[in-house]
Amino acid sequence: MTAGVMQRVLGAILIAASIVALGSAWYGQHIDGYVPCELCLLERGPWRLVFLLGILALIVPGRGGRWAAILSLPVLAADMVLAVIHGGVEHKWWQSPLPSCHAPIFHRGTFHARMASMPLRPSKPCDDPTYLFNLPFSMSVMGGLFALLIFIIATYGLMRYRPRSRI
Repeated sequence: MTAGVMQRVLGAILIAASIVALGSAWYGQHIDGYVPCELCLLERGPWRLVFLLGILALIVPGRGGRWAAILSLPVLAADMVLAVIHGGVEHKWWQSPLPSCHAPIFHRGTFHARMASMPLRPSKPCDDPTYLFNLPFSMSVMGGLFALLIFIIATYGLMRYRPRSRI
């Protein structure tokens, strides 16, 4: 297999992985009726970018497509970091860094002021894990493990099939 073919294969893998990750989140939210928390919504962002980079790796020939595949690695790493943060919040090892994941604390004020400070739409607490398909891992942990798997596959493909240098 040549480096150009491997680049296109990696692009297809990145696209398919993004569809699986975002499709699972969509299924959990719209079919199973799970309400995503703010960290869940944040974890979907890197997969959208990986999808776009996968398209570029698939259709742009040469160095441009290779760089798109290379740039997917830090994006996947960012998703893994978000999954670790979210997993730690779910296991109550630390608090969520997002203020929207916490219930408002009222010290003083009128009932009207309290109601005005409430969010427009209630959200799910970030420390309440969601388990899809009755698996022993929460969706956030599964997303991080999936990102790790795709990171390893992409790194292997990029290292194994490097373009030959021209002298």
